[in-house]
This record gives sequence, C-alpha cells and structure tokens, in this order.
Amino acid sequence: MHKFLFCFFVLATVLSCKKAQKQPVKVLENTKLSGAVFGTSYTIIYDDNVDYTKQFDSLFHVINVSMSTYISDSDISKINRNELVEVDTHFEKVFHKSKEIYNTTKGVFDPTIGDVVNAWSFGADKQKFLTDSTTIEGLMRYVGFNKVKLVNKRIVKLPNTYLEFNAIAKGYGIDVIAQFLESKNCNNYLVEIGGEVRVKGKNKAKDKPWRVGLDEPRFDGEQSVYKAIHLKDQAMATSGTYRKFKVDESGNKYAHIINTKTGYPTKTNILSVSVIAKDCMTADGYATAFQAMGVEKVSVFFKNHPELKSFLIFENENNELETLALNGFPE
Repeated sequence: MHKFLFCFFVLATVLSCKKAQKQPVKVLENTKLSGAVFGTSYTIIYDDNVDYTKQFDSLFHVINVSMSTYISDSDISKINRNELVEVDTHFEKVFHKSKEIYNTTKGVFDPTIGDVVNAWSFGADKQKFLTDSTTIEGLMRYVGFNKVKLVNKRIVKLPNTYLEFNAIAKGYGIDVIAQFLESKNCNNYLVEIGGEVRVKGKNKAKDKPWRVGLDEPRFDGEQSVYKAIHLKDQAMATSGTYRKFKVDESGNKYAHIINTKTGYPTKTNILSVSVIAKDCMTADGYATAFQAMGVEKVSVFFKNHPELKSFLIFENENNELETLALNGFPE
C-alpha cells in the first residue's frame, strides 16, 4: 500500500512538472525611447508598453518656451530684454530651487552670471568672445541673484541683469518626465538627458537595479566609463571641466565654470564631480556649484548636508588623478 502511494506521488509530481513546463513564460520588456532635446540627447526607459513620445515632446516644448535662452521668444529671453512676462509654474519651481542653492552655496551658484559666461563665449550668445577686464568689471555690476525677485509671477531685476537657468533646467526637465511617468503608474524607469539621470524602482526587464556609468575625465574628446554604480529612487548629475574649455592665443585653457565673485573662469583642480540627490534639479545645480568650490570647500560643505552624496575626480599636486567619495557615494 505504501509502495503504491509513493508511486502515485512520483507520477503526480512528474505530470505536474510537465504541465508547468507547458505554461508560457511571460517575458518582461521595457519601452525605450530616445531623441534630441536641450541641445543634447535623451533616453527614457520604463516598464510600460505605451509610447509616450508625443507627451514627452510636449513637455520638453513647454520647458523650452519657458526657460531656454537659445530660443529668442522664450519667457526668459523676453525677461532678459526687459519685456513684461508672467512666468509659468515650471519657471517658478526652477527659480525657487535656484534661490535655495544660491543661498546654501553662498552665491557660488548664481543664475545671473550668464552674461559673463557669454562674454567668455561659453554661453548661448556665440557672437561674444574672450574679453578684457574692463568688460568683465562692467558686467559684474549686474551679477547677484540676491538682487532678483519673483513677485506675483513676474521677475523683478535690474535692466542689465541677464538671467539663465542652463545649469539646472536640464535636471528639472528630467524631473518633469519622471513625474509624468509616475502619474501613469510607471514606478520602474530611467530618465537620462545629456548624462544626467533619474531612476526609480528597478530595471524590470533584467530584474536588476538600474546601473549607470560615470565618465572618465579625458581631454582627447573620447568617452569611456570610469566606474559604474547602482541607483534606486535617486538622481545623479555630473559636471566636468575636461571637455568644455577655451584656449586663448597664448595657449591658456579657460574652464566653462565662471567664478561668480570675480567674473573669471574658475581655477580648480576638480575634473569631474557627480552628485546624487533625491531629484535631478537639485543634483544638477549642486554639481555645477561644487565644480567651482574646490575639494576642500566641498568636503566641508558635505558635513552639513547628509541628504547629498558626491564623487570627485581631481588632480593632486603631482598632477595625478585622485578620487574622493562623500556621504556614502556608492562604490
């Protein structure tokens, strides 16, 4: 009797296994969309089979119309021409976050430095070029985000103050797309624009955490990954001086990060700084500021800001590359 029961159990198990093997295996697939925006490229990956390309393009358009200094009839371009403009919610959010980072970094991050950036030919105005001290001193009289106010959806500033959010708007654009995906119940996504990224959940197709790479600082124009890390429910932005610089007639290199106190390109040994934050607008703004602050000041800053993480690649006194991970930046 026991032998019969045992044989029945084995037979039932085999039949059960065969039956299970015939069941179709559901393969999870992500939707991956890519294109051009903000003068660079984007890649968006999410666990849904709906194509949101039109919605993404519409959101990108609204942000550009609000804050792109490369569009002559955008709100911010009109404001810089001292035209009366009522700004939208996107502009308000970026303005308030910029004011927060300006205050926290004691003016190192300053959206009114744009005209000086243009004078050094790093900005939207390609007609301007490396200039003399008299020009810089004249422009610096109108620099200072503390002099700019937002009152009843209107910007109040000095007539010659030039305002731009190019150092933070790209990160904000990523946040807008992320929020849209979450409104559609997409809780596993990766949004990347020009190297800045925000992720949530995991890569469902691979059933693994999102893995992103940090660029290796290279002056030869080539691109390679220095290291790769896992991110979850976070955003990361990177600022570097090894690609965007100008060379004058004497062969001197000028980094695109302008010192907001002097008006001259920043002298820094930091080649690359990556910042992890809850949202990409915050990470983007601080990455720019830390590039200008230098290793020592950044290290001190992070002691009072546990909500941020950072990874710095810099040259030491012997022109050798060193790295510094702050506040538990993932290895």
